[in-house]
Amino acid sequence: MILDFKRIPSAEILFKEDIYCLMTTHIFVGYVCDGLLMDPQSRCCPGKGVKYSCHGCNLLSQCCNSYEFCVSCCLNPARTQKEQALKVKIAKQATAGTYASVFDFCAGRCRHNSESVVHENAYLSEFHHCFSLPLNSSGASNSYLEGILNGINVIVGRQSESCNSVCKSNGQSCVPNKLLVLNQCDIMQKYLSCKGACLASMGADQPAEVVDDAPKNLNPGACLFTQAQSMLSCDGSHPFTRRLCPCA
Repeated sequence: MILDFKRIPSAEILFKEDIYCLMTTHIFVGYVCDGLLMDPQSRCCPGKGVKYSCHGCNLLSQCCNSYEFCVSCCLNPARTQKEQALKVKIAKQATAGTYASVFDFCAGRCRHNSESVVHENAYLSEFHHCFSLPLNSSGASNSYLEGILNGINVIVGRQSESCNSVCKSNGQSCVPNKLLVLNQCDIMQKYLSCKGACLASMGADQPAEVVDDAPKNLNPGACLFTQAQSMLSCDGSHPFTRRLCPCA
């Protein structure tokens, strides 16, 4: 359990040995601690341990297998840009507001969301606490995303080719942590024609473009971004897609 010590009564934090508490003051923000170590009066942790711990997290997909460490990892300024996080809407409704702080963003994003489930009743993987910006979020500005791609050679692969193969044939290696950046419609449309629109999908071959001679049920010409961030991989390929690959 993650607790914001400015809001949660201390009586709620000592009932179970394995409760974790996240210190949210400006001094110790980002630490994860055992609830039994917390001072019942100040409701503060001793500030020991690893700050911004990403224990149990997949840093490529930015997804973790526990809520506590997802929030801790997310709070690292090197992983979450405050300017971008505070532009993200709390919900999909047009009238929804935005997050008031990076802590609120991380606490909200790390909860289960539609991007971490399949068929609305099962998790895509054990790493279902994700803190990345929502896919194709307006908060993730083009200039910000393109800045992350500095030094990256973005290459469109041949049909059915994996990014490992694409980059290797160009004397480079696939950079897996940049796949998440390319997995945005606005970015894909700069490199691919996307004649059949940009569609949400699931597959280890994405981000990618469906080839024109693909069966009609596969949406020929369409660009595909994956909703399952945990599936992003340099190894993935599909007989009817051309991948967009980050090489360096």
